[in-house]
Amino acid sequence: MSVAVSLRHRQGAFVLDIAFESRDLGVTALFGPSGAGKTSVVHAIAGLLRPTEGRIAIDGRVLLDTRAGIDLPAEERRVGLVFQDARLFPHMSVDDNLRFGWRRAQNRMDEPSIARIVEMLGLGPLLARRPAKLSGGEKSRVALGRALIASPQLLLLDEPLSALDAARKAEILPYLERLRDEASVPVFYVSHAVDEVLRLADRVVLLGDGRMTSEGSVFDFAAGEIGEILPASGAVIDTRLESHRDDGLSMLSFGGGVLAVPRLAGLLGARLRVRIRAEDILLAREEPRAISANNVLAARISSLKPFGAEQVDVHLACGEARLVARITRASVARLQLRAGEAVFAVVKSVILDPRALRGTNTLG
Repeated sequence: MSVAVSLRHRQGAFVLDIAFESRDLGVTALFGPSGAGKTSVVHAIAGLLRPTEGRIAIDGRVLLDTRAGIDLPAEERRVGLVFQDARLFPHMSVDDNLRFGWRRAQNRMDEPSIARIVEMLGLGPLLARRPAKLSGGEKSRVALGRALIASPQLLLLDEPLSALDAARKAEILPYLERLRDEASVPVFYVSHAVDEVLRLADRVVLLGDGRMTSEGSVFDFAAGEIGEILPASGAVIDTRLESHRDDGLSMLSFGGGVLAVPRLAGLLGARLRVRIRAEDILLAREEPRAISANNVLAARISSLKPFGAEQVDVHLACGEARLVARITRASVARLQLRAGEAVFAVVKSVILDPRALRGTNTLG
């Protein structure tokens, strides 16, 4: 599926002038500071904002083409939009809220599919409640379910976690991960929170002052290889739960090797996204033997980039994965590190959300 967006719109002194195309299923994050134009983009896609000029098409189906005089009303676009606040109907039960858009949909989802969404979002125990009896995280899950049950071709999430405290964000993030991994609906996710993007996105479109500054994979984003908004934060790696060992470790395989983490209570074969901070990687010329770290990965230096006055980001290729080690200039000089050379990356810590696997309560 492809989503092509080209927009130009002036509102006072602010000018939105952006064009991009997303061809991959999964989550595309629209990332940038407040005022960058992220919400204007999703409102234009949803039909809540008519740009001065523009064209929007989903898989060749044109939603908007100002030159051709095409502007489908919001209810005909098959686009689901979840706002920062859940906007549930207070006089309706959760079940009635979920089915509000479904009752008006041209292609109604069947009951087994509705049941799968209810299960995926953990909404079964909430169906008879009214919104006043729900927590902030529960309201957000209901809003997600309502949008999905309306059978959208594209789901737009406009900073859905920004109104939640840290505890409620931690509650809903695993459901968003399940949505990414299990639903077949592509998602545009608006955010200015780096951690959310690293955890959820497959691709990232960077916005600034109403324009697209860069785009690329979340792996490029983590490594600081797209745009100039942020320095490298480390690495994001998609892994597979390969095995459980008798010594209390679980093994996660990826394109560059295997990572060992404290034992996880998950099913073998499960997909897991892990993060490794740039500060949590040490480099060695020779493979270290007598150390406590469980993870030592063979890698090759791709490039070296200064970070501040005293540090250097060493970009590494580890099979198909890319890592970044942030070390001192003194260490670079002492080890005589250069692009193209082989090194060993000693990983001190692997970040894995404890709820990424249902039933898991440990961090890697």
